[in-house]
Amino acid sequence: MAGGRVAHVTLKGPSVVKEICIGIALGLAAGSLWKMHHWNEQRKVRSFYDLLEKGEIGVVVEE
Repeated sequence: MAGGRVAHVTLKGPSVVKEICIGIALGLAAGSLWKMHHWNEQRKVRSFYDLLEKGEIGVVVEE
């Protein structure tokens, strides 16, 4: 019987450089999403206070 050997993939340990690169990429992606969220919230707050200062809206219930 010829061909009794099967080429198996040898399992290696984790690649430190690859893990660091993946961690940096995920960190940058999560950080940019978080920063965009904060910019959006800051824009909402700024527009609210601009409208409040102009007198277009009020926070006191009129009786």
